[in-house]
Amino acid sequence: MATTHGGRLAAMALKAAGVECVFTLSGGHVMAIYDGCLDEDIRVVDVRHEQAAVHAADAWARLNPGRVGVAILTAGPGVTDGVTGVANAWRANSPIVVIGGQGPFDNMRRGSLQEMDHVSVMRPITKWADACYQTERIAEYLEVAVRHAMSGVPGPSFLEIPMDVLGGPVDLDRTVIPRFRDYRVASAAPPDRIEEAAGLVAAADRPVVMAGTALKWSEGGDALRRFVEATKIPCFTNGMGRGQLPMSHPQFFNRSRKDALGDSDLVVLAGTPLDFRMRYGASIPAETKLVQLDLDETLIGQNRSTDVSLVGNLGVNLDALRDSLDAQGLAVDHSDWSLRLRAIEDGAEASLAAQLGSDEMPIDPMRLCAGIAEVVESDPDMIVIGDGGDIVAQASKVLRVPDRGTWMDPGPLGTLGVGMPFALAAQLANPDKRVLIVYGDGAFGLNGFEFDTAVRFGLPIVGVVGNDAAWGQMMRPQAMLYGNERLVATELAYTRYDKVVEALGGHGEHVTKPGEIVPALERALASGKPALVNVEIRKDVDGMKGSTYV
Repeated sequence: MATTHGGRLAAMALKAAGVECVFTLSGGHVMAIYDGCLDEDIRVVDVRHEQAAVHAADAWARLNPGRVGVAILTAGPGVTDGVTGVANAWRANSPIVVIGGQGPFDNMRRGSLQEMDHVSVMRPITKWADACYQTERIAEYLEVAVRHAMSGVPGPSFLEIPMDVLGGPVDLDRTVIPRFRDYRVASAAPPDRIEEAAGLVAAADRPVVMAGTALKWSEGGDALRRFVEATKIPCFTNGMGRGQLPMSHPQFFNRSRKDALGDSDLVVLAGTPLDFRMRYGASIPAETKLVQLDLDETLIGQNRSTDVSLVGNLGVNLDALRDSLDAQGLAVDHSDWSLRLRAIEDGAEASLAAQLGSDEMPIDPMRLCAGIAEVVESDPDMIVIGDGGDIVAQASKVLRVPDRGTWMDPGPLGTLGVGMPFALAAQLANPDKRVLIVYGDGAFGLNGFEFDTAVRFGLPIVGVVGNDAAWGQMMRPQAMLYGNERLVATELAYTRYDKVVEALGGHGEHVTKPGEIVPALERALASGKPALVNVEIRKDVDGMKGSTYV
């Protein structure tokens, strides 16, 4: 008879689910799982704040298709500290499993240390939330958690396990580890809807593809490329759709979206919700036809009715749409329309040239972005993470993520502080790749202490801070609405964040001149340590100059 404890059983189930590492902050309620992870060769990565643990699990899921990210949180404040990370994964549709501790089941509702109703807290921001109160059923509950996280539209699951349940004995000879399978959506839309959508594509004069997050979870990047190459339809991306079509691809566009949507007669929404980023559908003319592809029927027609819906795996449906065009003999070539938009893109790029080459001091934010872009373009495998407001929005205008690289940002919840947690997961999952974080100075302050985690685990992550000594994205509208003399809660200081990283054992660089940007980044990348390049940039207070609110 092989007897062990519930923590080992939990680790065995996680191993069966393909989990390679878990993220946590040490807590007594969940220590049995750590012990089990040692036996199952699952890496335990301990961070400095539970929010960071959940963010890291989120990034792990984004970087490992078909796998969940896992965070383990101790009871009470451990779980509540992780709520923001769970909410961010909820809005980003990231498949994560969060295991929360709890006081002893024997003392339930008696007021044990850090006892609270975690399940009720988590239920509104998860696909599934429950508690396991029997040691021998831990693996069964974990399979349910993974199944809910991965199936349909992905998202977070939460499982609470009391400490005496985790520490309780279990006979492995009488316990079955469930079979974990591939839960991802693989189905295609009905053929008649595919044919109807193909007819709309063939009849359009000015079609546009908007590729979003669900395309990423469908692993549909190659199918998207095949579709736009066959039809020459211009393609724009948002959310985790970024990177699904290489930025060097002739059908990729990113500076003419307003013009393209405003003049379109057909929009193919490939996993792009009509939320605030699309002005709830108002970005598209009322008379424009819509073909909407998504993972679940409940997502179709939100905020605006669609003409044809294709529910299922987006990559499968894009390939089916392309095949239907061929089968019906429908020739589609929108090269002329693409050329019109390319001229707009070229004009927008030319208008930025002065800022990108500016030698003014303090440094023009776009000049910083140009320096970052130069370094990123030199490494075809770099992973780039955006963690900030204005500086990230500005960088996205010029930063060409390499064809085989990856871009990650918080997603539609707009949670600042994801930078280093995302980077920890990225570097652990891809030890041979370079990982770069583009920070705002406000964002750095939220989880910047995770540089300590990077130092302890020997992860040579590099961050660059656009330091304008302000919550710039808030300061500019505040000044516009209420006047420069009434700024409040939006001003920071030109703090030496590089010195903070140096004190934690990393490499720091302080930049005040434009010509120093690239050399400082190159030294940081060559240092072999976690590093931060702190760049002092111009503080734009008047009006809305440079703001993403424009």
